[in-house]
Amino acid sequence: MTGSDLRQKAWSAALIVLFFVAWELFCVISGMSDLVLPRPSEVFVTLYQKFPILWPHILQTLATTMIGFVLGVGLGVVLGAVIGVSKTAYDTAYPLLVGFSSIPKVAVVPIFVLWFGSGTVPAVLTALSICFFPIVVNIATGLATTEPEMEDVLKALGASKLDILWNVGLPRTMPFFFASLKVAVSYAFVGAVLSETVASNRGIGNVMMTASSNFNVPLVFAGLFVLAGLGVALYVIFSLIEGRVTGWATRKSDAIAT
Repeated sequence: MTGSDLRQKAWSAALIVLFFVAWELFCVISGMSDLVLPRPSEVFVTLYQKFPILWPHILQTLATTMIGFVLGVGLGVVLGAVIGVSKTAYDTAYPLLVGFSSIPKVAVVPIFVLWFGSGTVPAVLTALSICFFPIVVNIATGLATTEPEMEDVLKALGASKLDILWNVGLPRTMPFFFASLKVAVSYAFVGAVLSETVASNRGIGNVMMTASSNFNVPLVFAGLFVLAGLGVALYVIFSLIEGRVTGWATRKSDAIAT
């Protein structure tokens, strides 16, 4: 890592710290009630004190989110590949997927509860239903960018459609795929927590709902901080994997104007 990169990261870290300092000062100077907006210091203290209680709920939310996310990725890759290589599938399935994606997922949770009861399954299905659409769109877009001339040359050399898909189409979708993963994992958390607030007695969403009903606003914000931390951690993990897998498609940092 170069000195320029270190300075950039130091500036970014300083701005994040400045944000929390400004938040703290605003609450102190304005005399803001903790029932409206708690100070960051109080939220961190609450998080530290309640962490042993929160830990099982964190594991529950993380497990639920990741199961729904993995299933959503698998479904999204399959549907995206089918839509990307078939005009008929595109014309048939894409409008249906857009329509389903447009439905607010808070309206779908009661249906999942009716079918499967309250608990983990509705949370997994909600996470799946909210995160698979970006995967489908990006996989289909990546496959659609394959040049027809390249396909014609490969067909002339005897390559089958499956050969073209496996050796050319799917590798070209990797930048699109990893871009969608970083978005989809955030959506998966939204879906899981949404379901936990409605139909579960475990998970960070349930903790936040219970805390809000008891007017324990610092604990509500502690739950938000946990969710934000989990989301950032998974985003960083996928970014690192993306750099390893699709480094050939990523512009160098020194080529980006700052």
